[in-house]
Parts: sequence; structure tokens; C-alpha cells
Amino acid sequence: MSEIKTKEYTRSLCVGILAHVDAGKTTLSEAMLYTAGAVRRLGRVDHGDAFLDTDVQERQRGITIFSKQAMFSLPDFEVTLLDTPGHVDFSAEMERTLQVLDCAILVISGTDGVQAHTRTLWQLLERYGVPTVLFVNKMDLAGADRAALMEQLHSRLSGGCVDFTAPQDARHEAVAMCDEAALEDYLESGGVDDDTVRCLVAQRKVFPCWFGSALRLEGVEEFLGVLAQYAPRKDYPAEFGARVFKISRDVRGERLTWLKVTGGVLRAKMVLRAGEGAEEKIDQLRRYNGSKYQMADEAAAGTVVAVTGLSRTYPGQGLGFETEDTAAVLEPVLNYRMILPEGTDPHTVLPRLRQLEEEDPLLRIVWNERWQEIHVRLMGPVQLEVLQGIMAQRFGLDATFGTGSIVYKETIAEPVPGCGHFEPLRHYAEAHLLLEPLPRGSGVQVDTVCPTDRLDLNWQRLILTHLTERSHAGVLTGSPLTDVRITLTAGRAHLKHTEGGDFRQATYRAVRQGLMSAESVLLEPWYDFRLEVPHNCVGRAMTDVQHMGGAVDDPQMQGEVTVLTGRGPVSELQNYWQEVAVYTRGIGRLSCTLRGYEECHNTEEVVAAIGYEAERDTENPADSVFCSHGAGVTVKWDEAPQHMHVSPDLPGEEAEDVPEQPVRRSYSAAGDKELQAIFERTYGKVERRDFRPPPKVQRTELKESYHIRDQKDGSDYLLVDGYNIIFAWPELKALATLDLAAARGALEDILADYRGFRRCEVILVFDAYKVKRNPGSVEKRNGVRIVYTKEAETADMYIEKASYRLQKEHRVRVATSDNLEQLIVLGHGALRLSAEAFHAEVEDARGQIAELVRQSNLKNKGENRAKIKE
Repeated sequence: MSEIKTKEYTRSLCVGILAHVDAGKTTLSEAMLYTAGAVRRLGRVDHGDAFLDTDVQERQRGITIFSKQAMFSLPDFEVTLLDTPGHVDFSAEMERTLQVLDCAILVISGTDGVQAHTRTLWQLLERYGVPTVLFVNKMDLAGADRAALMEQLHSRLSGGCVDFTAPQDARHEAVAMCDEAALEDYLESGGVDDDTVRCLVAQRKVFPCWFGSALRLEGVEEFLGVLAQYAPRKDYPAEFGARVFKISRDVRGERLTWLKVTGGVLRAKMVLRAGEGAEEKIDQLRRYNGSKYQMADEAAAGTVVAVTGLSRTYPGQGLGFETEDTAAVLEPVLNYRMILPEGTDPHTVLPRLRQLEEEDPLLRIVWNERWQEIHVRLMGPVQLEVLQGIMAQRFGLDATFGTGSIVYKETIAEPVPGCGHFEPLRHYAEAHLLLEPLPRGSGVQVDTVCPTDRLDLNWQRLILTHLTERSHAGVLTGSPLTDVRITLTAGRAHLKHTEGGDFRQATYRAVRQGLMSAESVLLEPWYDFRLEVPHNCVGRAMTDVQHMGGAVDDPQMQGEVTVLTGRGPVSELQNYWQEVAVYTRGIGRLSCTLRGYEECHNTEEVVAAIGYEAERDTENPADSVFCSHGAGVTVKWDEAPQHMHVSPDLPGEEAEDVPEQPVRRSYSAAGDKELQAIFERTYGKVERRDFRPPPKVQRTELKESYHIRDQKDGSDYLLVDGYNIIFAWPELKALATLDLAAARGALEDILADYRGFRRCEVILVFDAYKVKRNPGSVEKRNGVRIVYTKEAETADMYIEKASYRLQKEHRVRVATSDNLEQLIVLGHGALRLSAEAFHAEVEDARGQIAELVRQSNLKNKGENRAKIKE
């Protein structure tokens, strides 16, 4: 591709075009490009030759599925036009585009007016603060009434909608009525200047409206003039910043990161911190125009480009000075089980599906470990059909899907405290939370009111991280928790034995314990609907909606049909269009837009059908673990508050009526020195062990000569080749094929338990030698030292050096199945341990731990019975 021939423009303008399906959005895009001279031929959706509908499925279905980019020129502007999908199933493709728009064009059908999805689009534009102009299309068709449409725009969208096709005096008067300062100027001068109008448009106080017909090119040229005259002008900072809004792949499968430069200049070969703290270098900058693109050396602020070379970016990510964007409003509401062709390994399919999940924010790929099944969560049947087509086209995978089910959520009705305690041997953490209900659509919010003198700030931050790092399951159906504020009220850590993983367990158990005590509420997704039926079918339609548990507004007669608007559960409305088509004989029309989550209309039926048992969910325990007689003892969730070490009512203070549990004390290195000084002043100097004479070797009566080597007094060390063990143990290998990070975490947890039981030092080593400019890292989690080798250093090299250094003072074992590495460590004096033998040793340790816990529980039960008899 040749480089772009640069042309000097005063400003760049990024414009998005949005609409309800069939409003004529793509037709208007084609008309604007043709009128501006960007294309020589006027394409049409129904002819399958639209400039921006480049995908095969888009041409077949006649709808926009993926957002596209086109470029054209206006006076003093280089315009980037982003055409977004109008169908509700692809709303996420539209929503993520709003993050980078300078202004938006909202297309409204002159015959249909403001529909349910139009209202949703308007609310999203308001949420993202996007200045908006409106084009009312199809005004050449019968039934398009300008006065009625303006009244509807005022009542259903905003009173700031102003008809810019009206005479100048009337237009100025309408604009002045939208702002007090503008009204004063109007009363003084009799008019409103363009700068004032432009400012009001940028502030979303005025929304210019234009009426025309895109198919006939009526009013399109004048509309472009309004856009050029009143579009907001943005000033960008000199510091570099960019916002990612889309991930896609080109025809060769190369990953594209779509972003808008919001400050400074983006250049090819520039190094960016793209994700997870890693730095990546940009390979290419592409300026797309439809399906074609040109290469660019740099992109100035305000420019939209597609970038290659970045592998860790994601929609909504901020680069440079830009911060992370807020979570999207829309969420998938339907769940389908994927049925793969016979003989297809699901583990080979998952990585490919992850690519599609990365490209579509409203697609969720869920792996059910228990049933070994793949589930997909999405918006609706049209998106499901498109997904099937993409899998067949891109991967050659002919998959089918089972019957869809609803994605439910859970919340609580009233505030409730929750507490969790985790204190097995050599671990300690306690957390107290307050769970409070929030308005619908709020999600999960976290906060803390715990004083830092009661619980250090680093532990508080860790608890808040654990609250947000995962989706917490409800207790009615196991569905995700939402619309809840979780506040940390109290907690306790141990000076020596508390580690990060301890607070993860205490936090999860505190949330679960609170939910078990709360009045839970089941939520389901609801639609806003617009139903057009003949007059004689109104009674039937209203009765159906009432039986569904929904609500209907007052009917409105529009010509030969009656329009019903209202809301109802997705579970009831998702297939209702088929019934509408039958009893209206094809005349009726149903359009639905996701409203959000509201209380389930048939909670008891859903709970009974799912059959979830909260107390048997081993992945989400509500019970707490306390230490008794040197072993961890599980206390049921309803009894746990009586055993807590911190008062749930007064954060951080000891409970007066709760006996204090024994807490193991430890001291820092400075504290040890102070104690030693006090001891020496009282009893005399204590000789350090390092300077004691070596112990004498005890001789036997054997006559032959021999040599006994001095025993090593240091701690035992175990060096583990991480990836070698992961791919040698079947359970970890299976997990690694799905998520390598999860496999690393599982191995870390296993080694933490093993270390606590065997009382040895464990060093877990992972290869990172291929990571460019990687300095290497060493961190300690749950008592296990985790090493990531530096660039050009393998795990074998690190283990060889470490075993040579440690074996001089310590007993060292190395767990690996690498034959060469085993020979080398044997030469250093360390002991080798194959992956298979180490696996058996770990399983044996687990069995002994379980037996100790069982015996401790039996002993405690016996003591309790004895106390009862007394």
C-alpha cells in the first residue's frame, strides 16, 4: 500500500452514524459519501453494493453487523465517518464506537418515528456526552408528518431538538429558548450567531434536526453544510493519548487495534505500554476507507487509525494519558450450549472462540469444566446466526447450538453484614463487610470505612481488589451478583502469618456469608417493546403482555394499526414475534430493545428449575476456617459470627462477649534485636550460632577408615521447574490448554499447601527468557518464592545456579523431568525428583493433611460432647 498523500485540513472530525434498524442509516452514509465526492457511484443496501457493507453476511442480510470507517472532506474538515450496526443484537459494536466520537448523527425514520431502540441510543449518547445532530429520513413516503415528528422528538428525546429546515427567524428563536444566555442575546440582537449555536451543540443543549430522503439525495447536501457549520471544534493536548474502541482481524488474520488519537502524535514503530504492563511496538498505521486502506507514517490528534503489532489491547483501553473507560451498559442476556461436530476436541476450538470474544464485547465464551461443555452468551438469535456463519467462514467449523436460556443475576433486598475468617495452620485473615442494595444497573461497587490503624492500608487495598477481581455467585441460582455496594468495615491481619491469599479466602467467604444471611432477589433481563397490531388484535396483545408479567402503556392509533409500547421479561418476549405474526396474519410488527435487569416475574419457578444448592457449592464456600489445637477447623456460616476475633458492630474493636482466640505472635527483625539486647543485659552475652565450633564427629568401634560429612543445619529447599511440572501433570496440563495463567496459579496453590505441611522452602521457577527486555522478577506469594527468569535465561539455567549455591548450606531437591537438568543437579550435590514422583509425594501430603483435619474434627466433636454431658 502506498502512503497517504497528506492534505492540510484545519481540523479532524470523527462522526458516528446511529439508528434503529431499517431507519436508512447505511443509505444516508452512502448518500453523504457520494454527495461529498468520496465515492463515484451511489451504492444501495437492497442491491448489495453499499460501499460500507463489505462483509458477506452484511450483503446477504442487508444489515450492518460490523462498524466500518469511511473518509470524506468538508470545508476545513477531514471527516472520518463510522457507520455502526442498527440491530439490537449488535448494539455493543455501536456502543464502543461512542467512546471516540466528536459528534453523532442520529437517523430517525420519518414513517416510524422514535422507536424503543432509538430511546436506548439517545440514552447512550447522553451517557457518553456526545454532541448529536438528527437526520429524519424517508420524508418522501406517505405518512411522514413533520409537525408530528417534531412533537415526538420534543416529548421522547429532548426539548433541545430544533428544526434547522425552518426559516431563520423561527430557528433562532427555538435555539434561544434552549439557553438563558442565548435568550438574552436573542432579545438584544434579534438573532443567534453561529459560534453560540456551535457552543450549544457541543454542550448538548441544542440538537439540530434536518428532514430529507437519503435514497433520493433530498436534503443531504444541505445537511452536510449544517454538519460542517455547527460541528464541535476540539483542541487536543500535545501529550500523546489514544482510545481503543475495537479489535478485529483482516483477511489474512492479522490482529488490528482500532483507536482514535486524542493527543500528540502516534508514529509507526512507536513503543506503547499496551496491556498488563508490557511494552509493544507498533508495526503499521492503516487509514481505512471501506475495505481498502493506505499506510501512514504518523497520525495526528483526532485521527482514527487501525494499528498492527499490538497483541494485548482491548476495547475501552486508554493509551498514553488516557484512563480506562467505564464498563459498557449493554450485557449479553441469552445463554446457548455449543454442540460441536462429532470427534471435535473442544480444547482446540476454545482458542479460536477467544478470538471472536475479543472482537465482540457482547459475546462471552464460558467453559463448563464439570460437563466439559462450551457455552456462549450473547444478545439474540440474529447474533447467534451470524456467529455460526463467522465460525464456518473463518475456521471451517460447522457448530450448532442448543435451546437458549436466560442469563439471570442476583442482588439483595436489604443491607446485611458479612464476615469471613481464614486461619488454617500458618495462615490468618479476617474480613468484615457490609452489603447494601443499589439501584438497578449500578453493578458491584466497593468501598472501605475501616480505619487504617485497625487494618493497614495495603491489606484494605488487597481486600478491595479481591472484591472486584471476580464475579461473586448468588445463593438462589448461583447467578452473578449485581447492584450491590460492598463496604469493608473491619478486618485483622497477623504480623507474620498473613499472606495475600489469606485475605482472598476471607473476603470471598465474607461475601458468601453475607449473601447466605440476606434476602436475595433474582433478576432477569427485560425488554422495552413496540408492538404494532391491527385494531381488532389490541385486546389479544394486551392480554398476552399481562400474562407474561409485563406492563403496557396506553395504546396509540396510527392509521390502520394500533401501537402498543411497554416492557416485559426477555424470557417471554424473545419468541413472541412468532405468535404476533400468526394472530395478525403477518401485519403485526414487534421490536424490542434491552431495558436492563429487573426483578424476576417467576422467581420460584426459575429457582426450582435450576436446582442450585448454595451450601453444596464447594467453589464458593460460606463457612469460615478457624485454628484450634494447631489445625484448621471449619465453622458453619451461621455460627461463624460468634467466633470472629473482631467485632462486626464496632470495626476493629474486640468483641466483649467473644472469647479471644489464640493468635500466634511474631516479631520483625528489628524486634528480635531489641529482645536480644534486653536478654543480654539481664543474663549476659549470647554467642551466635555461626561462631560455635563445629560439632565433633562421633566415632564407632569400626576399624576400617571412613569419613562422616557434617550434617547441614539449614532449611530444606525444593526447586520446581514450573512449566515442566505443569505439562507433566495431567490435571495441570488440561487446565493450561485453556488458561496458562490459571495453571500457574493452581500450581502455586498446591506448592503453598505442600510447603506448609513439609516445612521446607519452595522456589518455583518459570521460563521468561523469550520476553524482550525482561529484567526478571522474584516475588513471594503464600510463602512460595516465584521466579520469572530474565531475558535469555531459561529455568534450567536458573535452577542450576541456585542449586549449586544453596547445596553448600542446605539440603536441596529439584523437581523436574528434564533428564539433562537432573544429571547437572546431581553433580551439584542436590537430589533429583521426577515430576511423577513429586506428584505422588504431593498427593500423599494432601492425604495426610486431610487425615489430620478429620482427626481434629473428631477430637473437637468428642470434647463438645463431653462438655454437654458435664
